[in-house]
Amino acid sequence: MPIKKIKRNYRKARYVFYKETLIDYKEHFWAFVGSFIGLGTIAFLQYKALTEQDIVFLIGSFGASCVLVYGVIQSPLAQPRNLIGGHVISAIIGVTVQKLLPDILWLAAPLAVSLSIVFMQITKTLHPPGGATALIAVTASPEIKEMGYMYVVTPVLTGCLILLAAALIFNNMTKNRQYPSPLAVSKIKRFRRQFKRSIKP
Repeated sequence: MPIKKIKRNYRKARYVFYKETLIDYKEHFWAFVGSFIGLGTIAFLQYKALTEQDIVFLIGSFGASCVLVYGVIQSPLAQPRNLIGGHVISAIIGVTVQKLLPDILWLAAPLAVSLSIVFMQITKTLHPPGGATALIAVTASPEIKEMGYMYVVTPVLTGCLILLAAALIFNNMTKNRQYPSPLAVSKIKRFRRQFKRSIKP
């Protein structure tokens, strides 16, 4: 490998390490506030506002989504399309697999997660916590399994919309934070233009 290339890779690695270990108190503050309000709203609905109703709002995969949506807001995996699409697609797949293979957990669990990954890749909605959403549909309590496709609507879609609303507010409170990512917005606009061209006669 040429010396120049080695030096360039070293500079890149050093810059990434610097950025990842940089302590930015404002960044940490808004990440904390956004995730606390977003997930806190879901938890409040689950344990306080709707305690008498048999409604599930809080699922484990939302915790992983908070890491992305509030902590790594420039990541392509954290954008609104990925947050909502990844969870909803994975939930549909998880429920479908659970209905087709209700008593073969050793097969249903990996199948739900693997299919979710593929469908998220196909639809360009890759969101790692989506794999957990699919897995929960297959392995969760009987109450969640009995919900069937309502699991897709609530807790999954409802929770995603709450997390997104908090992200749109708290991820745009300072000039240094912008959500959705400008790059993601430009990609969406480019996709729309390409789509319009493709449907023109």
